[in-house]
Amino acid sequence: MLQSQHIKTLALETGFDLCGIAPARRFDLNETAYRRWLERGYDASLTYMRNHLDMRFDARQLVEGARTVVVCAVSYRSAISEGYDCTCRTKIASYACCRDYHKTIRRMLLHMLRALQAGDPTLAGRAFVDTAPLLEKQYAVEAGLGWIGRQSLLITPSFGSFVLLGELVLCDEADAYDTPYAGSGCGDCRRCMDACPTGALAAPMTVDASRCISCHTIEAAPENAIDLHGWIFGCDECQSRCPHNLHAPGHTNPAFDPLFDPAAIGAAQWAAMDETEFSERFGTTPLRRSGLERLQRNAVRNAAPEQKPLP
Repeated sequence: MLQSQHIKTLALETGFDLCGIAPARRFDLNETAYRRWLERGYDASLTYMRNHLDMRFDARQLVEGARTVVVCAVSYRSAISEGYDCTCRTKIASYACCRDYHKTIRRMLLHMLRALQAGDPTLAGRAFVDTAPLLEKQYAVEAGLGWIGRQSLLITPSFGSFVLLGELVLCDEADAYDTPYAGSGCGDCRRCMDACPTGALAAPMTVDASRCISCHTIEAAPENAIDLHGWIFGCDECQSRCPHNLHAPGHTNPAFDPLFDPAAIGAAQWAAMDETEFSERFGTTPLRRSGLERLQRNAVRNAAPEQKPLP
């Protein structure tokens, strides 16, 4: 049997800020809401969101024999997370200014898994970091870490929404599970929805990807064109306005120290950059996923933003 306190101590020693433990189970309400989201076409160009619907809502379908989901969170909040001057036209989401979190968090999770298996060689499990059809935010709520805000992101009482998640899905029961978060949450606050410059937050916890700046700058581009409002990779507008982030502490794990300041790299510098320089400066960051050419195109669009109406 898994010892819950040992797992949490191990998570903190590994560099995570929060850790909670939930039983693996099916989420019927989430499935209903998700299918309604797809029916409305809010996935836009994110066609992969329609894949693996048979396993997306139950970790036991994703990992055979799964019994427990360990959810770990780490803060990445930095000065960049506080927002940009209104004149900046080369804005980058603050998580992307650090080393690629997928690789960093996966290493941390695998360290935990190996430590647990050292004590129990029969323990089976898998590590996940935002790349599998796992309802990580809902499991984080189930594990007591926080609630899902109106902007559809997990908000934690201690660190706000500037946190990154990783999960261990383990094939054993835990001696104790955390109580799902039941705090006051967002209350009547709508600052995140009002702050979205493109109206991508169609309703509470409902993102219309066709209007989302992050989708337009990172994912397969939707057919409609939108003003990127100075962003060339991702977007932090809704997070920068969230009152739970205003006084949240900065990150302490040095693995999430920013490697550069986007405000110090103007459009002309992006335009003059070649692939060699790009790889040397940003090859270990999430910007690699987008690639230099797309970042340059986004910078050009921000120099002369398109004003086509949204559908």
